[in-house]
Amino acid sequence: MKSKKKDFGGGRDIISDLPDELICHILSFLPTKDAASTTVLAKRWKPLLRYVPTLDFDDSVCFNPPMTYEEKRTNARSFMRFVDSVLALQGNARINGFCLNGNDIIDEMWVLDWIQNVVKRHVSDIRLYVSSFWDGFDSSFYPLPREIFVSQTLVTLVINFEGGVNISVEGDVSLPKLKTLHLHYFKVKMSTFNKLVSGCHALEELMLLNLVWDESSEPEPCFTTSLSIPTLKRLEYCRYERDDEAKDKVSLSFENPNVVYLEYFDCVADRYQQVSFDSLVEARLGLRLTHDQVHNQWLEPEYYFSSKEKSNVTKLLTGICNVKILYLYNETLEVLGCCLDTIPVFNNLIELTIETKQDIEWKSLPAILYSCPNLVTLVFEGIHHLYAGRCEDEDGEDDEEDEEFVFFLREQIEHVEHFIEKMPNLEQVILHYHTSNDEDMMKKVFKKLEKLPRVASANCKIQLISDNLSLSSNASD
Repeated sequence: MKSKKKDFGGGRDIISDLPDELICHILSFLPTKDAASTTVLAKRWKPLLRYVPTLDFDDSVCFNPPMTYEEKRTNARSFMRFVDSVLALQGNARINGFCLNGNDIIDEMWVLDWIQNVVKRHVSDIRLYVSSFWDGFDSSFYPLPREIFVSQTLVTLVINFEGGVNISVEGDVSLPKLKTLHLHYFKVKMSTFNKLVSGCHALEELMLLNLVWDESSEPEPCFTTSLSIPTLKRLEYCRYERDDEAKDKVSLSFENPNVVYLEYFDCVADRYQQVSFDSLVEARLGLRLTHDQVHNQWLEPEYYFSSKEKSNVTKLLTGICNVKILYLYNETLEVLGCCLDTIPVFNNLIELTIETKQDIEWKSLPAILYSCPNLVTLVFEGIHHLYAGRCEDEDGEDDEEDEEFVFFLREQIEHVEHFIEKMPNLEQVILHYHTSNDEDMMKKVFKKLEKLPRVASANCKIQLISDNLSLSSNASD
């Protein structure tokens, strides 16, 4: 019996029968290297690369992984010449998208020339990712071309130069169609930043990571920077950590009625002019201490945070208090520890995640939990706790260590008390201490735990474990 073979077009080249426009559209979904390879198929395919509307260059797929620095340099030069040749082949043909992934050997000045090329061709989507050897303020901060900030066609702009870029615009910014703007590691004057934000009338997603304020020509002692964008739905703001000195000159204003997702990483600003996120659903908050505050924290533990800074923290928290899902990074606990009496109530918060580290105190935790009356889910990422010595005893170091430990346990009892008062489905609490303190002290602490009223968690089991002792208690005992 002869096998029957299916006839797909009687041996004809069906793809070649497609219109040029459709073939170019198909090629636009391929890496440009693969699209360029199709020019060897037939004479008809050779000119098609000229009209591919989306270009995707990735030097990691263009060459074998280089083994030496010289091989990397050779590959980079070949890669840049390849990009140049494709852009030259296309001439002034209109282009929809331009994506570039490059390593640390690529010349950023060439990349800036490519940006000018595609902007003139009415590109709508630019995504640039270029790694770099440079780190910190040793970066060159290459100036982005002026043309990019007056494009009437750009919808998406993503620029991630690890070597840093500088945004300097003399005239007005006009990006009427821009919906997505991602800038990673960039320097900008505060006045220019305001022009950039005000020139994006349709912006929905804004990501500003590792922002460095350019103070070289800012005469004002304090400049109000506005991040108030009515159309915005997603905002990520992270100022470069080594730029903390600029915080004393920055006044921030946030008035974003439609933002549903917020990420905010910074030390406390000199002033929060306005903070309003009425529609916020999810937020990730990373407040950090400045280098001076960290230094002063040990010299004057009660006064290293000024009353003005405490007020600013409260204003920031009040502006996001409608949030439903909140993630607090570990350093935020330390900052909030200075504002225990002024933390606003988060009535809508149902899910709270707290990142912890061994060198961060939990002093602010009870105040945070009491400010979340309707919390349903509480997640700790890394159960680490630091207890600080705040009790002094002139009789000797051993007594001082004991008093510090008792103070630490009192804090823990407050936490447990809050859990069993507010969490009706809580079944078990285990406290595990790595300590050499005597058993009598641990038993005294356990008796206090036993006496805690199980208001909401009636059947909660409490267990205390140390190096040489294990005690447990059920509600029915």
